[in-house]
Amino acid sequence: MLQPYASPFERLWYVGLRLLVGLVLLFLLLPILVIVPLSFNSDTFLMYPMAGFSTRWYEEIFASPAWRQAMMNSLIVSPLATLLAMVLGTLASIGLVRTEFPGKALLTAILISPMVVPVVIVGVAMYIFFAPLGLTGSYTGLVLAHAVLGVPFVVTTVSATLQGFDFNLVRAAASLGANPVLAFFRVTLPLVAPGIISGGLFAFATSFDEVVVTLFLASPEQATLPRQMFSGIRENVSPAIAAVATILIVLSILMLITLEWLRRRNERIRSGRS
Repeated sequence: MLQPYASPFERLWYVGLRLLVGLVLLFLLLPILVIVPLSFNSDTFLMYPMAGFSTRWYEEIFASPAWRQAMMNSLIVSPLATLLAMVLGTLASIGLVRTEFPGKALLTAILISPMVVPVVIVGVAMYIFFAPLGLTGSYTGLVLAHAVLGVPFVVTTVSATLQGFDFNLVRAAASLGANPVLAFFRVTLPLVAPGIISGGLFAFATSFDEVVVTLFLASPEQATLPRQMFSGIRENVSPAIAAVATILIVLSILMLITLEWLRRRNERIRSGRS
């Protein structure tokens, strides 16, 4: 906060900086938000000015078999991939944080590599690896691929949460007769749950928005919502695309609100322990 005794130059700099930040945010958000009114356009073209207000495109995506199937595929693949990523990422994070061994940094880099490697390369690599195993064109292969993309987010968030974790609590539980599994569910899991859920939300968003790897691995019957949008843009730019995009924007906002709530809850837990 600007001090009341700041000089006029400092006040001008402060106001200019806030204005610049506001303009940058507007520049980033405006292309996203401009699509929302178009989803209620009664015309068949994505253009301003709008011809009128209508919910026909929302009715179309829920009435169309192709859109319903794509939505169902996304609701099948994304939750399963997220659950698998949360389990694997949490176990990997605990192992990496609690132990020291040669090659730990290399293993960590490998675990988070799907986050930084271009997704086209990941898609090609997964196709080459999954094809001989018969996993291409299957829900199993798609779930495994999406889980691999989500694991780095869980590893990152859970590892950050574990940095402030007091493992003496686990030792105390063990001294009272709790086995490692019971100690994990009674002591470790409740305290790192905000990090697990945060990573899970990022993993879910990644899976729900993923299109490149899906193009490599999924059959036409397994088209997810982003892939159906991609196909629709290639063939005919319909306002139904804007309606689906609006639904995804609302979903993203809800996830951001949840992440902020988890962040504040984690801060309260940390402050309560300190």
